[in-house]
Amino acid sequence: MARNSEKAMSALSRWRKAQAAEGSGRAKKRPYLAELCCDLDEAEKWRREVVAEISNLVLLIQNAGLGEHKIRDMNDHINKLFREKRHWERRIIELGGRNYLTLPVARSDEDDALGTGNYKYFGAAKDLPGVKELFSKPEKQASRKTKAELLRYINCDYFGYRDEDDGVIVPLEAALEKKARQEAIQNNSSMDTT
Repeated sequence: MARNSEKAMSALSRWRKAQAAEGSGRAKKRPYLAELCCDLDEAEKWRREVVAEISNLVLLIQNAGLGEHKIRDMNDHINKLFREKRHWERRIIELGGRNYLTLPVARSDEDDALGTGNYKYFGAAKDLPGVKELFSKPEKQASRKTKAELLRYINCDYFGYRDEDDGVIVPLEAALEKKARQEAIQNNSSMDTT
C-alpha cells in the first residue's frame, strides 16, 4: 500500500493540483510570437518562463558526456531562447513595463559564454571540435628577416657617421678632451718629479 506522501507525488496528483491552480482545464501555452500577447503581466510571466528554461539548459549543457550532437542542439536551443527573451523584453517595453534591456545584471549566463554577435557557445559546447579553433588566436611566429631586409635600414646613422651634424656632441667631446689632456699632463708632470 502506498503512503500518503507517495500518493501526493504521483503524476495524477500533480496534474490535478496544476489544473486547480490554473482554474481552467488546460494550462495556457506560450504564444509563438511576443506580439500576440497584449497583457503586461502575461508578457512578464512568459519572459520569466523563458529565463527559467535558459537557466535549466545552461545547467544541463555543462555535462560533456551528452554527446556532440545533443550538445550542439542544446546550444542552438539556448541561443534561440535568448533571442526569444529579447523579443519578450521588447514587448514588455511596448506594453509599458520595465526596461529589462538596460537593467544591469550581476552575472548572467551569457557572461560565461564564448561567441561573437548574437550566437554564443555555452558549457561543453565551448570544447566541441571546430569551436576551439574558431576562437583560438593564431600564434604569431617570429618571422625571420632576410639579409636584404636587415641591410635596408643600415645607413650612415647606424654607424654613427653623422653624430657631429646635430651640434650637440662636438662641444661635449671638446670639453672632455680638454679635461683628459689636463689629467694626462698632470700625470706626466707627477712622474717626472719622482
